[in-house]
Amino acid sequence: MSDAAADQPVSTPVDSSRRTWIAITCGAGAVGGVAAAVPFVSSFAPSERARAAGAPVQVDISGLKPGEKLTVEWRGKPVWIVRRTPEQVAALPKIDAELADPQSKRKPDELTPAYARNEARSIKPEFFVGVGICSHLGCSPSDKFTPGPQPSLPDNWQGGFLCPCHGSTFDLAGRVFKNKPAPDNLEVPPHMYLSDSVVLIGEDKKA
Repeated sequence: MSDAAADQPVSTPVDSSRRTWIAITCGAGAVGGVAAAVPFVSSFAPSERARAAGAPVQVDISGLKPGEKLTVEWRGKPVWIVRRTPEQVAALPKIDAELADPQSKRKPDELTPAYARNEARSIKPEFFVGVGICSHLGCSPSDKFTPGPQPSLPDNWQGGFLCPCHGSTFDLAGRVFKNKPAPDNLEVPPHMYLSDSVVLIGEDKKA
């Protein structure tokens, strides 16, 4: 298969054949909220060999609806693309006081590219692109997009992610809450938009 061959993205949860370390660390963490309805969105990705070497991955996001998430693989990591609703975007500033690093000032060059150092941690507020690996022990957090009181979540929960291993919580911009085991926000990978419907993960020369 040539490097131009197309792959399909992996829907949540990430393919365990390439993610055994996540399975070992996290066990069978429950996936809640909208995760069960993750769409199977087509993408244009390099071959397995090129992807393992870190080649950029093109993803078609035209079929991603507000409130949904898809997962693709880049450099052996699960990368989430979440299309946030207008209500989810509007809720982000409301919880700044509860976050450990709301302005993404910790490890900025390592975790948050300059174009994502904003409230939404994104190029386009509607879309969040983040590496789905907890900064504590490398687990893969579960989707908890539904707001409101839930087990292991605060009563004023606005939606986000819960790491089932040790209880770290992140908002829908991948920002970690205070007093949690995870020391940092989720990583935002280099990325750029080739068009309104195609995002390139792993390269940001035009961003």
